[in-house]
Amino acid sequence: ARLPNSNSPVTSVASNDIRCNANRGPAASKCSVPAGGTVTVEMHQQNGDRSCANEAIGGAHYGPVLVYMSKVADASTADGSTPFFKVFQDTWAKNTAGGGGSDDYWGTKDLNKNCGKMDVKIPANLAPGDYLLRAEAIALHAASGLNGAQFYVTCYQITVTGGGSSSPAGVAFPGAYKATDPGIQINIYQNLASYVAPGPAVIAGGTEAVAGSAG
Repeated sequence: ARLPNSNSPVTSVASNDIRCNANRGPAASKCSVPAGGTVTVEMHQQNGDRSCANEAIGGAHYGPVLVYMSKVADASTADGSTPFFKVFQDTWAKNTAGGGGSDDYWGTKDLNKNCGKMDVKIPANLAPGDYLLRAEAIALHAASGLNGAQFYVTCYQITVTGGGSSSPAGVAFPGAYKATDPGIQINIYQNLASYVAPGPAVIAGGTEAVAGSAG
């Protein structure tokens, strides 16, 4: 993991930091994972605290968890400028017993329930080789105003083994998101009827998780 410099969010979708956050540079190694296997991404707002004693993403930072991948020549040197395709998302689901969007199920609530961890399946038919895996939690508690959404991003350096020949089309960061996208500029405290996740759809073979039961 290319660990972020701090727990401060990225707030501009036009910044290059939206790719892999402001980080300490490439990680020392790459993680090998078979196509069809599972990567567990992990996020915590408290530096060094990976326990369940505190919420991983606390402070009512409700929003989706999205995971992208980008095929690269060498994950230990790639800068995130290559296209990313979405392989996983855990976004929103209605809580019929609740009173509004903040009572609903969100990806970040699933992260908290699972001590900051989220299992992400690597699509089985992906072409082998190096990838950047970009995991993102978007906090929407202050997102009713322009540029109020908070993007917490980490890139992981992986090498996919086995697999097939699929090389999905992707989107560029920055460029994939607009500050006014309905899943980015949104009042989550209203009674939501739906939620539209930012970015492209999950690719075939990816995972559309059900908020409230993912982990």
